[in-house]
Amino acid sequence: MTNPIVHDPFSVRDKSVIVTGGGTGIGAAIARVFSERGAKVLIASRNAEHLGPIAKALRDDGGTVESITCDVRDPDQIETMFARADSAFGGVDVMINNHGASFYARAEELSPNGFATIVAINLNGTFLCARAAARRWIEHKRPGRIINMSSEAGTYGAPGMAHYAAAKAGVQNLTRTLAMEWAPHGILVNCIAPGPIDTPEAGTRSWGTPEMKQQVEASTALNRLGRVEEIAWPCVFLASEAAGFVTGQTFAVDGGPTSSLTIP
Repeated sequence: MTNPIVHDPFSVRDKSVIVTGGGTGIGAAIARVFSERGAKVLIASRNAEHLGPIAKALRDDGGTVESITCDVRDPDQIETMFARADSAFGGVDVMINNHGASFYARAEELSPNGFATIVAINLNGTFLCARAAARRWIEHKRPGRIINMSSEAGTYGAPGMAHYAAAKAGVQNLTRTLAMEWAPHGILVNCIAPGPIDTPEAGTRSWGTPEMKQQVEASTALNRLGRVEEIAWPCVFLASEAAGFVTGQTFAVDGGPTSSLTIP
């Protein structure tokens, strides 16, 4: 007796997905995980050098992948990005706002321009990309999914990163607000807040020595850094039918909280 074919509510096959910040780290992993599962993927980045190797690798593995440079602070460039997806894929089903930027600076030494720049990339860019997606879905009466990327810094704060933490906190609130506003149109908006994830970029910025890396690992209940796939997989869930009753949520993917108390 053969087993009956079971409908897979977690499938993202044939969905068209835009991933900003898709040329490195978490974004590249998101693009790869979706492509491996049969989705059509457009990766975008401000840096063209980051895009080529990722796009080629995914195509070599049989994926349907496009790439484009895009500064998410510029609405015109965002429109061009969506036009590219429309031309290549016939539309967009999932918008993943993974782009981000930061640098360390004490709050009292942080310039107004430095603060504004990081907020513009992380928060304004998320709004502009989400708005561009929603406008198309509303006009064509199509449902859609938006997945925003925050950070544990946006939940708890982060000394030395006031600009980044404030922007990422804004992303969480924006997620809740847009989810309520666009729910009547069938647009679901959710957010992921990663903890410490093992990427070269994060290593350079956040743990420059083995000792610092051990301290960061010990800051999680699981006593390790997260892997990029462990952020990509929740994105697949949120883009799938399985998450059809989930909206306005921020999912902490951070290895769990720790406590200073010791169990006797």
